Amino acid sequence: MKGFPDKPSYILELLEGGVTLEDVIDGHICEQDQVEKSAFVVGDLGALMRQHTCWQSVVPRLQPYYPVRCNSSPAVIEVLASFGLGFVCANKAEVSLVLDHGVPPENIILSSAFKQLAHLKYAAKNGIQHLVCENEAELSKIARLHPDAKLLLQLTTEEHAAETSMPFGFSLKSCRHLLETAKELGVQVAGAAFHIPSSCQDPQQAYTRALSDARCVFDMGLDLGFNMHILDIGGGFTGSELQLKQVESAVRPLLDAYFPQRSGVQVLAQPGCFYVASAFTLAVGVIGKEVVTRRWDSLSQGEKNEDAEFLYYMNEGVYGSFSHKLLGSLITTPSVHKHALCADEAVYPSSLWGPSLDQLDQVVERCLLPELIVGDWLLFSNMGTCGLEEFSCGSTSSQLPVYYTISTSDWYEMQEAGVALDGAMKNFSMLQYSA
Repeated sequence: MKGFPDKPSYILELLEGGVTLEDVIDGHICEQDQVEKSAFVVGDLGALMRQHTCWQSVVPRLQPYYPVRCNSSPAVIEVLASFGLGFVCANKAEVSLVLDHGVPPENIILSSAFKQLAHLKYAAKNGIQHLVCENEAELSKIARLHPDAKLLLQLTTEEHAAETSMPFGFSLKSCRHLLETAKELGVQVAGAAFHIPSSCQDPQQAYTRALSDARCVFDMGLDLGFNMHILDIGGGFTGSELQLKQVESAVRPLLDAYFPQRSGVQVLAQPGCFYVASAFTLAVGVIGKEVVTRRWDSLSQGEKNEDAEFLYYMNEGVYGSFSHKLLGSLITTPSVHKHALCADEAVYPSSLWGPSLDQLDQVVERCLLPELIVGDWLLFSNMGTCGLEEFSCGSTSSQLPVYYTISTSDWYEMQEAGVALDGAMKNFSMLQYSA
């Protein structure tokens, strides 16, 4: 029942007779308790379908292009490809992975700030024509190695620059010069791209400024004779339907004003986290415990403890499945397996650590949990964006098991939507999981 990133062969557990995802997790925890007690991952493929349905319902005009860097599990790529999504790839390996799953070259965009020469040659050889260009040096390189490319000029936004601390992309002032240079070099420009991160505090203002700038770039390109017909509004979609509706309410009137449907402009977006975050749950075991008496300065209302604080050590840490913590990502408080917290139950300040005893290997700095014992299991939800390839590198085990599931209701919904899992996804085999 393992999904290997380097060996695309998966067993898909079909949940029948009222069996839930929690039942599957319970079963695999029982299996692990009898053997090596390895952490493991459960993937709910039905969640991918539900998010896809939500996307089509809320933002039907935005064509989803999945950024492979969010989660390059071949299982995820195979399912999303069966839905007909496009893909945004950052390198040769990601392009190869997507092509291997039957995605046509015209549905692939190569996007990275600095593209290696071999990657440009590979894209040209395999008919990947749509490339994002972020600076003049890249433009010259593309003209030399991939002259048939169709470029999307990456516009910088204040919000993206603030998040990355690096001003990637072109300013509006420099775009005229870049367009003229592309014209001189004989490289086609097909449109523009930008990115508004989900951390943006005022999406209405950010999208207004970005789409206004994009309209100016389109007008300059059309004036120079380019066929400007693709607009990529980037990512920044958290996975929440509420947040998606907020973005839709900000973007829709602006698109109607600047890029109405009659203009023929193809509007793309990059929902990475939106599709995969909620689809994966990571189960880790508690392998060690320390009690300390130091108190934090402020304790949340309702805490029943006096001085006790606990440090728990898990069989996965930042050098394995939680490596995205080193990049600044926040790890949310896990739930305790088979434990329903009562209103009057004591909870204690706790911190969660990986197994390395390294001071950097702190997964959760502070959370409130009931007192645990060695052998308990913790469940981390929304783990889809850490990328399943990380579950096979640097963890305490050579390879974390990944168990893929789908409920019968989701299965039939996919069938009704025209996605035949047994036909479209060649690398899956079925295993019925009954109560």
